[in-house]
Amino acid sequence: MDSPLLLDSPPTMSSTSPRKVLIGLIGAGIQQSLSPALHEEEARHHGMRLHYQLIDLDRSASSPEQLPTLLSAARIMGYAGCNVTYPCKQAVIPHLDDLSEEARAMGAVNTVVVQGGRLVGHNTDGSGWAWGFQRALPQADLSHVVLLGAGGAGAAIAHAVLRLGAQRLSIVDAQPERAAQLAADVNALYGARAQSSDIASAMAQATGLIHATPTGMDKLPGLPLDVGLLRPALWVSEVVYFPLETALVRAARALGCPVSDGGGMAVGQAVGAFELFTGVVPDAARMDAHFRRLVAAR
Repeated sequence: MDSPLLLDSPPTMSSTSPRKVLIGLIGAGIQQSLSPALHEEEARHHGMRLHYQLIDLDRSASSPEQLPTLLSAARIMGYAGCNVTYPCKQAVIPHLDDLSEEARAMGAVNTVVVQGGRLVGHNTDGSGWAWGFQRALPQADLSHVVLLGAGGAGAAIAHAVLRLGAQRLSIVDAQPERAAQLAADVNALYGARAQSSDIASAMAQATGLIHATPTGMDKLPGLPLDVGLLRPALWVSEVVYFPLETALVRAARALGCPVSDGGGMAVGQAVGAFELFTGVVPDAARMDAHFRRLVAAR
């Protein structure tokens, strides 16, 4: 006769229940973000149930001053972590328990991971740009790189391109003092390889151009520089990805320039963040293909 204890025992779920992961994005005006779809779909391929919550400061009439409350809530609610975007990448730092080496060097955080109740800040923007760049332009000449834009994205890329071995980096920005400060910051870490410059002088002898300003976005269309400064031998790396074919990408391709579009950085930073949040290495090629389907559907 069967034991009634066996008949009444509840089924064991540990081996069949999918792992649940809760993450989010803190920022302003983020309703069009593709991060939820990108992370949730990749998690599904790994047998996880991942929910990605948009925490939009604009929707709640909030500001970066609410960061301590939001981070505390994320910790209490069992979040694995949060991505962080404008205008919180610098503002979040005082509220964290620790920073990765890369985030500390860049002075900006785009990924906060909850580890044993501690909040640890990381930055996957630079490594994300490098992933996309090397995938698209593996043979790029880095002897003289021009970086147009010294804001948050530009700063992350400045560190990344110097780590890739750029011999000379000319930094151009609408605020020359910001370009000069970024040059000083990276020179302190990597040696005297960077300097601030004007665009015409910088482009005259450049081997490649990295564009890291918002110009070219759907909401800010146009070219970030005179197209006459481009030439076929110059490679061009774009960070704007809405649309993927910006005016700069279109002009560069028409001239025959090798091009890396903005999708590479968008996917690359998500690849890094996904691994930090879950401890699982994602399929980067699959995430890239999914990202491009999402953009095409917009």
